[in-house]
Amino acid sequence: MTILDTIVAQKTIEVAEQQSKIAIAELEQSRFFKLPSLSLKSNLQDSSKTGIIAEFKRKSPSKGIINGIATVEDVTMAYTQFGAAGISVLTDDAFFGGNLTDLEAATINQIPLLRKDFMISEYQIIEAKASGASVILLIAACLSASQVKQFSRLAHQLGLEVLLEIHDDTELDHICDEVDLVGVNNRNLKNFEVNIDISLGLINQIPTSIPAIAESGIDHPNTIVTLQKAGFAGFLIGERFMRETNPSFAFANFVNDLKTKQNEG
Repeated sequence: MTILDTIVAQKTIEVAEQQSKIAIAELEQSRFFKLPSLSLKSNLQDSSKTGIIAEFKRKSPSKGIINGIATVEDVTMAYTQFGAAGISVLTDDAFFGGNLTDLEAATINQIPLLRKDFMISEYQIIEAKASGASVILLIAACLSASQVKQFSRLAHQLGLEVLLEIHDDTELDHICDEVDLVGVNNRNLKNFEVNIDISLGLINQIPTSIPAIAESGIDHPNTIVTLQKAGFAGFLIGERFMRETNPSFAFANFVNDLKTKQNEG
């Protein structure tokens, strides 16, 4: 089994357990069901923003503990203050050390929140709305093309946007009118190897009508400049900031360096 297979098998068990504890009707009583969701798509088209979707992530299967000290509140407030277009919050516990409480904690900020998880059930989409998400992630590698359409339609009914993640050209057929954003993950979820050229190789095969987001392996502002020139509107970055002692400070410095690079260009 690949790492992704292992994660999805565990997720299937977790979702069944969670659904037995909390009914959909109970989730729908959440205060977030009464609130409109913020648009990540709009923010990525806002020139005053950086285009960066900054991530809060405690650990990963490939790196182990990345940062076990930083708090969701402190880090996400800094991300918001220094111009992030959106914030990604890992909600997988077993492999990434996150949970839905982290997502709810990040709602102190007026910024679109992406629920970053392995979505295999409609129940998780309702959970995302109930916990304050504005966007859900659908990973082509663990869903069929028909599931992407089905899940996207439910997300839109709940007022959520959909980020579809692909990794290679075999997953291009998952792109459909129902998705709002397409992300290219430079990390292979089957072995966790990272190659930034994955994004550059796929950008011209993504419809120009859908904003494209490069994900993973973005460690330097120069990489963002290169990806922007190639046609990417967004850049999902997590480990780069979270592996620092002070992720907030690291993000602020990165943004300042990025603005300098962009002005030079």
